[in-house]
Amino acid sequence: MKRIALILAAAVMAVVVISACQTETEKTYETRWAGETMEEILANIESQFGGFSQAMMEVNYRYNELYWAGVDENWGYAEYQLDKLLDATLKGFVRRPDREPSAAQFVNTSTPRLLEAIEEADRAAFLERFDRYADSCNTCHEMEDVPFVRVIVPEKRTTLIKF
Repeated sequence: MKRIALILAAAVMAVVVISACQTETEKTYETRWAGETMEEILANIESQFGGFSQAMMEVNYRYNELYWAGVDENWGYAEYQLDKLLDATLKGFVRRPDREPSAAQFVNTSTPRLLEAIEEADRAAFLERFDRYADSCNTCHEMEDVPFVRVIVPEKRTTLIKF
């Protein structure tokens, strides 16, 4: 009998707690820096992600890694870096969709051609297409009115990865 009373008491308590949660009209969130309301939190988090320049920082890193992976004929690593570079670019478009048209030739033409050379494990084709890849970056930069951001084929190895 005591056991049934305890089970009933627990059930009633659970209903009270669930009901209290469901009738809550305003939520506040405990954060250290992001804000108190959902609107403040989202605005502050968005500002931390930045615009397209944040995506370009990752693209720069991936670009260098990609080049040296191709030079070393580390095709698995090259494909991995190209995939991550494209992913960073596409995520940049989420934040700045107006940038997408300028990068269309980079995404739709240069990237698939470079991928073909990687999949064929053809170093000569990779190096030739990488040159065009750099040109494709510069075309996008010119279309975005930042021609002073001039991309070159890397001259000095900075990666610690070697095949």
